[in-house]
Amino acid sequence: MSVQERKERERAGRERLIVAVARELAEQQGWDAVTTRRLAERIEYSQPVLYSHFRGKREIIGAVALEGAAEMAAALRAAARAEDGPHKRVAALARAYLDFAERNPAVYDAMFQLDGGLAFAREDTPEPLKDGFAALLESLGEVAGDGVHPGLFTEVFWASLHGLATLTRAGRLPPQDTEARVELLVDRLAVI
Repeated sequence: MSVQERKERERAGRERLIVAVARELAEQQGWDAVTTRRLAERIEYSQPVLYSHFRGKREIIGAVALEGAAEMAAALRAAARAEDGPHKRVAALARAYLDFAERNPAVYDAMFQLDGGLAFAREDTPEPLKDGFAALLESLGEVAGDGVHPGLFTEVFWASLHGLATLTRAGRLPPQDTEARVELLVDRLAVI
């Protein structure tokens, strides 16, 4: 291995460490606790080293969001693949989405609530975000109904899931009724 390859590998490792520690800190104490000073202390590097990877907290939030989008896409696909039939696939996908949001609140915030400097629904949207939407579209496109654009249907279904996740987390919806909400959403929106 060349010196350059070793340096690139070490740099990538430091970057993964910064993102992992930011994510851990945010999940434990919230995003307000994630500061460059605190991250530098936790990863045992100086703040200038941290800034050599990320220009600031906004970019770190964006990196956590991209990592989360990739994880969510994998979880959605795995849930949908485990079921037979469109109705069961869509219900499993909805449950997986809500479960991901519940288990990873800080990551979910990075993905959808905080400014990580990421573009959505544009040409320059990063691939992990596009893939997250594609993971939804793969199952939802088949239940959009005649004459309904699959992408538009996926946006509406996704917005519904996001609303359920956000309102449940905020204590506005009782969590014990989550399964009934999923069934109602799938039964009413998914044309099978």
